[in-house]
Amino acid sequence: MWTLPNILTLSRILVIPILVASFFLEQPFGSHVAFVTFALAGITDFFDGYLARATGSVSKIGMFLDPIADKLMVAAVIVMVVFAGWVSGVHVIAAVIIMCRELLVSGLREFLAGAQVSVPVSMLAKWKTTVQMLALGMLVWSKGAVEFGLPAQELGIISLWIAAVLTLYTGYDYLRAGLKHMV
Repeated sequence: MWTLPNILTLSRILVIPILVASFFLEQPFGSHVAFVTFALAGITDFFDGYLARATGSVSKIGMFLDPIADKLMVAAVIVMVVFAGWVSGVHVIAAVIIMCRELLVSGLREFLAGAQVSVPVSMLAKWKTTVQMLALGMLVWSKGAVEFGLPAQELGIISLWIAAVLTLYTGYDYLRAGLKHMV
């Protein structure tokens, strides 16, 4: 359990309270804290899987915790950027689409695991995740980036919509693949 890849995965879960608390700090300082925390979590997300494969320490607990850590981080950020009003109005729809897809795919994967069926992650789903993480990173930096003259919130909203469109497509792909095993 206590391999470096698993520790990195657990660290992503453990920093969620810091990420959430940063939204209650005085802005723009809190936005900087959120951005750095989210960026470091994203880096650990890359390295935990890479190190597990490179060192031959892929574990069942790591395979279980990694997608959970990702989804918890995404959910926490989406809730907080909506709470803070950094994503508002019609743009909340994009956030809800992403949250619904995360829940749908998690449930589908759990069901299929029970049926001993594995649905591999598609290249488009990896791109969706990349765009989604970039969008969320920009959005948590909404107030801090302004100090540098960067339009993080605007670019984050555009990227959130791109991620939502990719989310609909990849979510449909997963559902279509999963339905074959449900009848």
